[in-house]
Amino acid sequence: MNLELDLHAPKAIIRRDFLKKLAAASAAAWSTGEPQAVWANAAKVTHPPAKADACILLWMGGGMAAPDTFDPKRYLPFEKGLEVAKMLSTFPAIDTAVDGLKICQGLENIARVMDRATLIRSAVQPDLGSILHSRHQYHWHTGYVPPQTVACPHIGAWMAKVLGPRNQVMPAFINIGQRLEGVGESEELKAFTTAGFFGSEFGPMNLPFPEEAAQSVRPPQGMDANRFANRDRLFRKLVDQNPNRDRMSDYQQQSMLRSMDNAYRLLSSKEREAFDITLEPKEVQAKYDTGRFGRGCLLARRLVEAGARFVEVTTEYVPFLHWDTHKDGHQTVAKLHQEIDLPIATLIRDLEERGLLERTLVIITSEFSRDAMIEGKPGSNANDQATFKVDTLGEMAHYGLHRHFTGGTSVVMFGGGMKKGHIHGQTADERPLIAIKDPVTVMDLHATIMTAMGISPKTEFTIEGRPFYVTEDGKGQPVQDVFA
Repeated sequence: MNLELDLHAPKAIIRRDFLKKLAAASAAAWSTGEPQAVWANAAKVTHPPAKADACILLWMGGGMAAPDTFDPKRYLPFEKGLEVAKMLSTFPAIDTAVDGLKICQGLENIARVMDRATLIRSAVQPDLGSILHSRHQYHWHTGYVPPQTVACPHIGAWMAKVLGPRNQVMPAFINIGQRLEGVGESEELKAFTTAGFFGSEFGPMNLPFPEEAAQSVRPPQGMDANRFANRDRLFRKLVDQNPNRDRMSDYQQQSMLRSMDNAYRLLSSKEREAFDITLEPKEVQAKYDTGRFGRGCLLARRLVEAGARFVEVTTEYVPFLHWDTHKDGHQTVAKLHQEIDLPIATLIRDLEERGLLERTLVIITSEFSRDAMIEGKPGSNANDQATFKVDTLGEMAHYGLHRHFTGGTSVVMFGGGMKKGHIHGQTADERPLIAIKDPVTVMDLHATIMTAMGISPKTEFTIEGRPFYVTEDGKGQPVQDVFA
């Protein structure tokens, strides 16, 4: 199958071609025989001791600009006639709980808990030819550049498969805040929000609206236990008699049935109360209630307490909304600061007070950063995705960082064996704001995360008769400097 893309084609054609070929590859993976998901190198791989039992990924979907969040640079306030070339940060720097470490104004609550964090300022992404959110989000979440000839598992699915559930009743992989229907690029999002060839039982439980999560783990209103059980049996029978079952391998068929068993067990358990954020005291709810993301952070804390293995909470990626700041960048990011600041800080404090932070790895990250002038990184031939291309600021809509930048991105990590109050790497103080010290690739960042979770970066499964690794070709190297 030819999976190469014409990267010189218009963006819409590239995206359509990517989706078409990715769908074909995914269908091929599902229609093959059992993927023989067994340890192919059990004798060779030694898993590191786990420093964390659970992982919470706080995903800033759309491209979080490092100079306006965790890596402040020279600040100049908005002024008509200001040269765009002089605009780096659009928020002033503020002090944190760590001497000498500054982040951007608007993140005052996070600043107070940075003494529990490792801040990586030198994460870098590859030049993929055309900087589409879908390609970079797929790459970050799976570790592989799309499209692939197999359906690649999400990082959460890897943890669910390799480590298994912490609590047999709780889903091991839960995805909060991202709609997979009715939003732009939903098919691209579905492509990586999956267990891939591991099968349905290791896929995510999707909860786009955290305030409605409790409803998702209750039988329909008015349905008693007997009727619920009968409905489950009937549904299993329909799956077994599905005329399209010959398009699925026996492995995938059994995996789907096991996922149904897991769902039935959850709906019949006391752990389902963890999905109901209204059971929290009102004063606790108020600290998290800055919007859907904030409520998602509260839900994530409750789920981890109840035994979830991996939880992703997103600000939600929708083209040209939230962190996808192609215009009105400063004003949009100011609102996002208000949405994420108190909930993230409260999440860290709550985990700490409950004795969970040391064994929970919390990650704040995004698919790439943003710059006002440079698309990709210096020397890149990537197509420019910016809406506004002006030399001087004429209106407030121009003020803010709005080009996709892959040369230097910030990642914040709490708990999970990470150093406290530590800064790793550095970006240049003047444009281009590229990583100039200790760069960290996506592959090595994944190796670091997996190592913290007790998974060797060389972990391998056999799919379609060939090895498939948790980090690309098993070559990911953990960043040892960030571990305590």
